[in-house]
Amino acid sequence: MASERLESTRQALREAMAQAERAAELARLLDAAQARIADAERAVGELRDVRERLAEAEERLAEARTAEAALRRELAEQRYQTEVARWKLSSVQVARWSRIGDAIKTGKSNPVRLARGLRGAARPAQRPAAPKRQPVPEPRDQARPALPGAAFQATTSTRTLDGASFRLKPFRVPTGPNTRPHLTAAVVADPHAEALLRYEWRQTTGFTPRDFARVLAAEVPHLLLVESVTQGPWAEELREPGEGLRALLAWCAERGIRTVFWHTGGEVADLAAAAGLFEHIVTARTASVQEWGAVLATAEPEPGRRAPSLGLLPFAVQPRVHNPLPLASGRFDRVLSLEELLPGHLSYPDVLTSYRWPKAVDCPPGTETWRLAELAACGTPIGAPEGGEPDGRRAHAALRQAYASGTMTDKVDDLLDAVGLPSARPTLGISVIMLDRGDPERALALLAPQQGVVQLVLLSQSGDEGAAEEAERRARAVLDGHVGVVVRRADPGLTTGVLLDRALDLCEGDLVAVMDARDSYGEHYLADLARVFTFTTADIAGKAAYHAHLRDVGATVLRRPDAEYSYLPEVTGATLLGRRNVLRSLGFADLSEGWDEVLMRQCRTDGVKVFSADRYGYVCLRDHDADLLGSARLVEYGPAEPHALV
Repeated sequence: MASERLESTRQALREAMAQAERAAELARLLDAAQARIADAERAVGELRDVRERLAEAEERLAEARTAEAALRRELAEQRYQTEVARWKLSSVQVARWSRIGDAIKTGKSNPVRLARGLRGAARPAQRPAAPKRQPVPEPRDQARPALPGAAFQATTSTRTLDGASFRLKPFRVPTGPNTRPHLTAAVVADPHAEALLRYEWRQTTGFTPRDFARVLAAEVPHLLLVESVTQGPWAEELREPGEGLRALLAWCAERGIRTVFWHTGGEVADLAAAAGLFEHIVTARTASVQEWGAVLATAEPEPGRRAPSLGLLPFAVQPRVHNPLPLASGRFDRVLSLEELLPGHLSYPDVLTSYRWPKAVDCPPGTETWRLAELAACGTPIGAPEGGEPDGRRAHAALRQAYASGTMTDKVDDLLDAVGLPSARPTLGISVIMLDRGDPERALALLAPQQGVVQLVLLSQSGDEGAAEEAERRARAVLDGHVGVVVRRADPGLTTGVLLDRALDLCEGDLVAVMDARDSYGEHYLADLARVFTFTTADIAGKAAYHAHLRDVGATVLRRPDAEYSYLPEVTGATLLGRRNVLRSLGFADLSEGWDEVLMRQCRTDGVKVFSADRYGYVCLRDHDADLLGSARLVEYGPAEPHALV
């Protein structure tokens, strides 16, 4: 009996020691997680401080430039008033009565001199020409910016609602790069249209009917695009075709430059005469196509000219300026009407700031489709949110739809094809490295609906070589031949990092994604993530904010919800999407756990930009994860897909 009690005591001690070891391990994991969270929060805080200081410096620079412009205007006015005073003095001096008085004064003691002076004063004298106000000259380094976005920044940092003023950190309109650096276009456009086009090619603007030959000769364009502008030096030329417009089109014809008239507003009848001088007419309004067709059918082209062709060039989302990048000052916690959001005095760069300001916008019926698309592309919910809380999933779906309906890049492709210019531009094909975790069918089901994939490199853990060959056959059948397939058996003796490094050497796409078949990915996951590369300068994208589901407790949690749409020190490895050449230069560490943390450290060391995208489209699935449980926010006890997959 004593021996049984002793054995029972020993067993209890062993279990207690095991429990203590597990508790110590959990405590260690918790401490490590808290340390990583603290490091990340410290890095985010430092980054936020740098961004705020940069925004303040840029704001001070903008204010200094505004003050400089005001001083230039004041100086020009003072010079003008000085010239006016001199003119008035000269006019008085040449007046007959003034000259007679001078003659009498100088000849009062000499009759001969008096007679000569009076004869001279009696002769008419030419009055000096009155001075004219001269335009205020711009500084030479600001007169004609070389990069898109330069000198096209927001100028109004305050908004007024119900008598209260709110100070915003303006959205910084990006400079370059452009989509087709091999193509140059001379463009006459209002600020809105110019913002849509400026990233599509090398763009020359600011020329006038008097100086176009000198300005355009510096870089002869391939295309002339003239919008139906209502202000500026070309507006009068378009209402009634003048010598300036005819000379510009003749100059283009001599050099084989395509000419396009873009109707975005105004009556067709008022613009028909000017538009008929161009080779091509495109309209932003589908409803006006029939009217333009009728005008062209009845109009007789001038001798030696062919009738212009007719097409569509609607307004569309420009990813470089219509994107969910947030304001540094955050969102205003109110739903605004469109009239409150966009008062008439705002310049277009200021409009881009306003788009990102409110938590939602209530748009009236009849709001232009392009306006709704621009708002949605900036991540702003449209319509009053139910229950007062913004619906992030609905806003994300609207953003995706705004891009799916066609970006300005897509529309310019169609225009270039129509006028006979090459529309070739870089694409972003994706090679996917997928670890199938012993379940190739699940891996293929996750990959099949993804868009933009040109190649699958499948690392199969499904037993022997025969199983790998069967996985390759199934992959080719499921992907229907439109995706290149490479299957390699994952040697169990190698770490995940080594496997990824070897798979990277087989990749051919411009971008490389790493996906893990034990997790869950929505059908739009890759398309949404690849969009990051159209509006950021990042080399690697991924998710620092994401949902996770822990099976042991049945809990869905949300990790780092404040980490969306920002440059951050790290993203999670199973959401990695990077430029192939950058990933090759970095390489993957010889580790199975933590290879992504080492990669992110190397990015920070080498100055590689890492961008965290939205929280949607990905779910981390784990049986148990103490780090996630301790560092994420509980969403609910239930599946994650209703919250994460849009």
